[in-house]
Amino acid sequence: MAHAASSSAGTGGRRLLTSLSRATRRFSEGGWFHSPVVSQAAARKDAHSNLLSKRETSNLYKIQFHNVKPECLQDYNRLEAEVQTRLHQDQDYPCEVVGSWNTWFGEQDQAVHLWRYRGGYPALTECLKKLNINKEYGEFRKQRAKMLVSRRNQLLLEFSFWKEPEPRPGPNIYEMRTYHLQPGTMIEWGNHWARAIKHRQENNEAVGGFFSQIGDLYVVHHLWAYESLQSREETRNSAWMKEGWYSNVYHTVPLIRSMESRILIPTTSSPLQ
Repeated sequence: MAHAASSSAGTGGRRLLTSLSRATRRFSEGGWFHSPVVSQAAARKDAHSNLLSKRETSNLYKIQFHNVKPECLQDYNRLEAEVQTRLHQDQDYPCEVVGSWNTWFGEQDQAVHLWRYRGGYPALTECLKKLNINKEYGEFRKQRAKMLVSRRNQLLLEFSFWKEPEPRPGPNIYEMRTYHLQPGTMIEWGNHWARAIKHRQENNEAVGGFFSQIGDLYVVHHLWAYESLQSREETRNSAWMKEGWYSNVYHTVPLIRSMESRILIPTTSSPLQ
């Protein structure tokens, strides 16, 4: 019986690999300009950011990845929470904290922060100008710098077919799945996910979906919330039972250069708990 089950699993795995291989060949032969969706977009002569992002809002997001000295993580979280709360509540600064986390599984001793600027680039510029002349914030940055190993950030827009991230009670764990796409494939990615997202909303796990504008380009971040790692596994497995989910995987895998999964734990001050 074990041998039969193993053979069946092996056959299923070979079928999946064959299907994905065919998808890769089909993508290579057809290419970007052979997609009917992309041809229509090209005819409009419009940037993919305008085609994929929410038109009814002008939200701009910034994501920060801070690698912290292991012995400093607790002090870093305390200092960051204090300053974040002030900025979040101060109406003079057009920014708000969406979520803050420490990486549980993935790159260790890492803090991840997601900010929202309602008003787009003008709001970001206004906020940066005010922070540059804020002496108290300058002292905070000096203290924080002593705790860091490295840091990087990106500016993001949100996909139109994902709901806007909203504060939620906990306890939850979060998964950030990051996809580095083949250049020129963002619209095709969005086209498939616009249909597939309905298969991943039954347990209210979908938090937000974003794509990069400045920083590493052709990068997508999907943010999910789960009650536990076991809940994550059950929720993800259930998606495969729904008609249409396999098709999304089949068509999007060939678009990916690399991908990464982080399991994140919210900090005490994070609006996403």
